[in-house]
Amino acid sequence: MSSISYHNVESAPAPVAPYHHAVEADGWLYVTGQLPIDPYNDGAPLPEGIVAQTELVFKNIQEILDQAGYKFTDAVYVRMFLTRFHEDFAGMNTVYTQYFERDTLPARTTVGVAALGRDALVEIDMVLYRGK
Repeated sequence: MSSISYHNVESAPAPVAPYHHAVEADGWLYVTGQLPIDPYNDGAPLPEGIVAQTELVFKNIQEILDQAGYKFTDAVYVRMFLTRFHEDFAGMNTVYTQYFERDTLPARTTVGVAALGRDALVEIDMVLYRGK
């Protein structure tokens, strides 16, 4: 029988809709899309620029992974959304490559979109696997 655990993390930005930060099932962790929101001041302006926003998104994801007992090396899939795809793709990748080693890169999709919540430049969700 499978087990499902729901994770909400105080040190990550509070959910702004009805969802959990992550859901875990049978060794799989599904991390909800994260925006570059300061978890301790969610009303603060978002950081300026794609590098600063991507860094904050990964910091927030790190908080979720730490609470759930996962690491970035457990990632099997990453999906990224950019509102200024051509302008920000390279800058986002400079941060991305700090979290994943070249020989164990997860599968990934990067999508250009018209808009994201809070007028963010980037949103990232992930799927991780640690085994049962």
